Amino acid sequence: MKLERVLQFAKTLMEKSVCDGDFVVDATLGNGHDTLFLARLVGESGKVYGFDVQEQAIKNSQSLLLEHGLEKRTTLFHKGHEHLLELIPSIHHGHVKAAIFNLGYLPGSDKSIVTMPGTTISAIDQLLKILSPQGVIVLVIYHGHPEGAVERDELMTYVQNIDQKQARVLLYQFLNQKNHPPFIIAIEKN
Repeated sequence: MKLERVLQFAKTLMEKSVCDGDFVVDATLGNGHDTLFLARLVGESGKVYGFDVQEQAIKNSQSLLLEHGLEKRTTLFHKGHEHLLELIPSIHHGHVKAAIFNLGYLPGSDKSIVTMPGTTISAIDQLLKILSPQGVIVLVIYHGHPEGAVERDELMTYVQNIDQKQARVLLYQFLNQKNHPPFIIAIEKN
C-alpha cells in the first residue's frame, strides 16, 4: 500500500467526485492551482466557481487559467466563500459535485489575511444545501499559525457534530510529522 500525501489525496478525492460537465467550487482560490485542476476535470461543459477575498488571488488565478486556455470554464468572484449561495446560480443548486478549501493564508502574500472559522463554517453549511447527493467538500487545513489553530479547533467541533444522516465526515492526517503538517477533512453528503 502507498499512502498518498495530503495534497495528492485531496486531488484524488476530487478526481473520484468530478466528471466532465460537473459544477464545482474552489472556495479559496489562492494562486489558482486547484482552480486549474478543477477546470480540467469539469471539461468544456462544466463550470468552476471560485472565491477569494484578495485581489491578488483573483489575478494569480486568472493568469494561470489564461496561460492554459481554461478561463471560460470558470467564474471567479472577488468575494468570500460565505457568499457562495447567493452567487452560484440557483439553477446549479443541488447539482454541485465538489468543493475544495485550502485554509490559512495566500502563500507568498500578506499572512495577516487568513480564512476565518465563522465564514468557513457558513460556506460549508451553504454547500451542504446545494451539493448533489454524494457531493464532496474537501478541507485542507493549514494550522501552523495562531489563527489556523483556532480555525482547526472550531472546524473539528463543527464537523464532529454534523448529523451522520446528512453526511459522512473523514479525517485524513499523518500523525508522526513535525511542524503542524496540513490535514484533510472530507465531507460527503448522503
